[in-house]
Amino acid sequence: MKYGLVGASGKLGKEVISVFAEHNNELVFSFDIQGEWKQSDPEILIDCSLPEAFDKMITFAKSFNVPLIVATTGLTDDNLNQLKKYAANKSVVQSYNFSLGIQILLKLTKIANEKLPDWDVEISETHHRFKKDKPSGTAKMIQNIFGEREINTTSHRLGNVTGDHTVSFAGLGEVISIQHRALSRRTFAEGILKSAEFALKKEKGFYSFTDVVFL
Repeated sequence: MKYGLVGASGKLGKEVISVFAEHNNELVFSFDIQGEWKQSDPEILIDCSLPEAFDKMITFAKSFNVPLIVATTGLTDDNLNQLKKYAANKSVVQSYNFSLGIQILLKLTKIANEKLPDWDVEISETHHRFKKDKPSGTAKMIQNIFGEREINTTSHRLGNVTGDHTVSFAGLGEVISIQHRALSRRTFAEGILKSAEFALKKEKGFYSFTDVVFL
């Protein structure tokens, strides 16, 4: 595929370029803090930037009129509403985490919550010191499983940790912990590639990475 990338010079953006190149996909448009570069119009646009670049990103998407993959965390409700509006005409995949393993963690957490409704629950997440949003978007995805129930979430920002998430359930006599550890941002780039292939097959609609993995 010929793809465009917003946030190309970031850590995740560089992983996306590497993984996509391994599968013979061609970067034809990019935008980051260094400026804009274009070789030709892309077939799909990928956003690995920051919330501050959202307005610019959605303008590019509308201009190219292409499917959109959004991997940016810290989006506002207004940002999400704009994506859903865009999805009325083109396919959009939006997720705060494009890891296959996290999708399994979410499934297991949902099962545990259904079977252990009276147990205590705690969420813990750790990321690198440069991550701005707290708690992480992934932690919020986990929280959503519990609906209106208030779940305490502990956030740590340490060193260069790619991403650790743990959900612990405790009864009076036992504890179950479900943990996921991302060892490299490559896992997210692979998920983004899978999402791009998925989105190109869809005419329109708003999707999550859960849809990509399980639909």
